[in-house]
Parts: sequence; C-alpha cells; structure tokens
Amino acid sequence: FTLLGLVALFFGGRLLVLNAIELARLAGISEILIGLTIVAVGTSLPELATSVVAAYRGQSDIAVGNVVGSNIFNIFWILGLTGVISPLPVSAGANIDITICLGVTLLLFVVTLIGEAHRLQRRDGIFLVLVYLVYTGYLIQRG
Repeated sequence: FTLLGLVALFFGGRLLVLNAIELARLAGISEILIGLTIVAVGTSLPELATSVVAAYRGQSDIAVGNVVGSNIFNIFWILGLTGVISPLPVSAGANIDITICLGVTLLLFVVTLIGEAHRLQRRDGIFLVLVYLVYTGYLIQRG
C-alpha cells in the first residue's frame, strides 16, 4: 500500500502541476500565483486533514509537529534537492512572499511563546485564517 501510495502521489503531483500550469496559461495569470494558491492548497490538504483529526482527538503535538515538520521538510529537503538538480531562479516578486512568510512565522512563534499557557487559542487560529485570506486576496490583486 505504501508503494502504491507513493506511485499515486507521484502521478497525482505531476497531474496537479501540469494542469496548474495549463490553467495559468489559459487564464492569463502568472504561474507563481497558481503555485502560491491552488498548488499550495492542493499539496497541503493531507496536512490539513491530519492536523484537524489530531486536534479533534486532542493530540495537539501531532498537529503542530505535522505542520512544522512539513514546512521544515519542504524548505530544506524539497527546495534543497530541487536546487541540487537544477538551479532555481527566484524572482524579485518572491521576496515579498518570503518576507510575509517569515513575518507570519515570527508572529506565530511570538504568540505561542508568550501566549496563554503556550497555546494557540481559537482567536489566534481565526486571525491566521484571516491573514491567509487577506494574503490570497493580495496575490490575486497582484496577479
């Protein structure tokens, strides 16, 4: 089942990326917009499902570990391995996105470090969802 899942994941990922590129071209929007929205959400759905189930069952360490671990893995392993295979040009526009990501990560760190009992409260979660929606609106406006 694991091998079958990995094969399905490979082909599903390939299908997602190819169709996202085609969608961007047909709609006349940038590939980075598609990558930062549709592809990002599509590839994060398994983490969302895992984290929601873990949080519902009261296993917050699994939920937090899943998200933090996934981001660390994506940055160091996926981005690193991709850079080893082929150099990755980074557009100047991506600096804004990276800065926003760093800022929200720092904010999340501060909230959990100095927050009530080192917990991410419901209001914090609502705030993070709102920040994501505003950021997505900004991405769409930026085009």
